[in-house]
Amino acid sequence: MDFPDDFIIRTKQWLGNEYCQLEKALQEEEVPVSIRINPFKPSMPVAGYEKVKWCETGYYLPSRPSFTYDPLFHAGSYYVQEASSMFLEQVIKQYISEPIVCLDLCAAPGGKSTHLLSVLPETSLIVSNEVIHSRSLILKENLTKWGSPFSVLSNDDPKEIGYLTHLFDIIIADLPCSGEGLFRKEPNSRKEWSLAIVKLCAARQRRIVQDIWNSLKPGGLLVYSTCTFNREENEENISYLINVFNAEVLPVSIDKDWGICPAIDESFPVYRFYPHKIKGEGFCLTLLRKPDDKRLTIRTQKSKCNIQKSKHPSSSYVPPFIKSLVANADTFQFEIKQNTIRAIPALHQDTYHLLFNNLRIVSAGVLIGEVKRNDFIPASAFALSTCFRMDAFPSIELSLEDSISYLQKDSLMLSTDIPTGFVVVKYCNTPLGFVKNIGNRANNHYPNEWRIRKRLS
Repeated sequence: MDFPDDFIIRTKQWLGNEYCQLEKALQEEEVPVSIRINPFKPSMPVAGYEKVKWCETGYYLPSRPSFTYDPLFHAGSYYVQEASSMFLEQVIKQYISEPIVCLDLCAAPGGKSTHLLSVLPETSLIVSNEVIHSRSLILKENLTKWGSPFSVLSNDDPKEIGYLTHLFDIIIADLPCSGEGLFRKEPNSRKEWSLAIVKLCAARQRRIVQDIWNSLKPGGLLVYSTCTFNREENEENISYLINVFNAEVLPVSIDKDWGICPAIDESFPVYRFYPHKIKGEGFCLTLLRKPDDKRLTIRTQKSKCNIQKSKHPSSSYVPPFIKSLVANADTFQFEIKQNTIRAIPALHQDTYHLLFNNLRIVSAGVLIGEVKRNDFIPASAFALSTCFRMDAFPSIELSLEDSISYLQKDSLMLSTDIPTGFVVVKYCNTPLGFVKNIGNRANNHYPNEWRIRKRLS
């Protein structure tokens, strides 16, 4: 498929003769496949895999397997993520050393949020937002399987988040863009590209940042990134933020052997990833700092939220035996809503309730389970979380075939020596979820919305 004429002309203006190398790379049929290991789950074999140079837990696979039929993928043992995007890790490691409150603004499907949960200092809180409801459900599943309780998922317009004055220490803004960097990975994006789309995206990116700027603390960090090449959506928008908000652009130390390129005709640091220079797709990242002066805060509307301490809803009584299932239970606040029990890290309870009172929250903390009559039904999310006590329930190790069958929500036949009641099913010592053993069979409690629908032929 040919590239749009305007794209060729404009890109040649700054790449010159190097453009031919870029075009050749964008036409390659084989796209690099990379994954990022979950450091909080049992280790998985990565021996022999090539490492992503800028990510401690990132690896390239020799070919693309069928992730659908890998139980460890469904267990959250790793996340399939484009390698260039993993450069975010360098920003965190070089600038964040203490627990913080972080906003991942355009978070679906969850690559950056799960990465942040892995690399930010322990007990940092991540607020992952996705404005499109259907995409927020995909994000919810990926966050749940990653297993961290230090996560809140919201479904709001950036303008609503902007009313939360000076709440976030760092905002990750991986903004909707014209997608030039994905021409190889998503060939249809070439058909959709136009100069009008570039201008539309650039304007929308400026509006989004302006909408959320008030929620960033003075002295806080903004990570501005896109998966496109042009100047309008990268350097020109950064210049706009410098001029309008007096933002400071900060450097990120890189190894010259990584192949990352600098800004186009600008003195400030920008980090550009070209597919002919690195093993990954097109990407561009800039790190900015908000002035440490509250007088420079810009508001376009009267704030409806002044960050006062919110009134906490009264916590219902949670039986001690349920708390006994949770690792480090004394560090959590337990809440019951419509018989559903959720564990919220006590360290962030003020922030949690502030968010609940002002945003549309899809999920938060860890769903422990629900109480029906006198029965407690544990949630699959609980089995996948890092706060799950592994010895709290009996467990069985499944074969690959039985694991896939479980993930397809088929019934399982268990050995007669397995105790009745709820049992954790595992693959490679990694929890997948629960079954309820009733003696002659085991009822599959895997969530219906997660099940594998496609059958192996």
